[in-house]
Amino acid sequence: MTLDVRWDRLTAPELKDLAARDALVVLPVGSLEQHGPHLPVWTDSFIAHALACRAAEQARDVPAVVLPPVWTGLSEHHFPFGGTISVDYATFHALLRCVVRSIRADGFRRLLIVNGHGGNIEPLAVSARELAHEFGIPVVATSWPAVAATEIAAVLTAQPGVQHACEAETSVWLALDAAQVRRERIADALANAAAPAAPAAFSRFWSFEERAPRTGVRGDPRAATAEKGERIVAAVAAALARAMRDPALWRAPDPVWAPGRAQRPPAAG
Repeated sequence: MTLDVRWDRLTAPELKDLAARDALVVLPVGSLEQHGPHLPVWTDSFIAHALACRAAEQARDVPAVVLPPVWTGLSEHHFPFGGTISVDYATFHALLRCVVRSIRADGFRRLLIVNGHGGNIEPLAVSARELAHEFGIPVVATSWPAVAATEIAAVLTAQPGVQHACEAETSVWLALDAAQVRRERIADALANAAAPAAPAAFSRFWSFEERAPRTGVRGDPRAATAEKGERIVAAVAAALARAMRDPALWRAPDPVWAPGRAQRPPAAG
């Protein structure tokens, strides 16, 4: 019998067997936040989990097992539109740390974090780095729009890439679960022009009231189709499956904080 790739559907003995086989653990991370008038607030969590499962099914030779998604992230910039639950960075990192600590206690030694929310990108980069140092295992983080950006851009017709509650995310929903898309509200989802962007070399906080006035949507969901969504899902799942198989990603991290690390001779080149 082929085991399911979802952690929540397996038994404890089945998971112990996967740990003994050095299975890769995949943690989808998303958010619970407004996605305009036409998409559910769990969009980022749902899509990240669905894509991670699709990739794990393609990479059964690894093998990989997918945890339930972390359903909230750093989403305070969406509060002006309601429907949002957010955590701060300290809470977010603490939760990820407990996941890593737990999977290590369960016998697993590798973690891939698949993110579906833009507000988590920078926090995840820091957390993945710190967790690898603390626990000595490879903790790799990525955001699904980035793993197949070229392929996604080739699918879209109204925008250059994934934005927010847009052509891309709406298309993925139509492919995965069209019943959850409020099609009659798509025409209401177009935003007014956003405030002028800050220079690219500078970073500061902007709310979505500033970035996507009136509706909280960036991009044009009117161009969404299920066929586009199916192509996006296929491209992202294939890219994630390749990453799951990539040995360069899954080497143990260099223990740079080990006492006397600077006194060791360099590795042979």
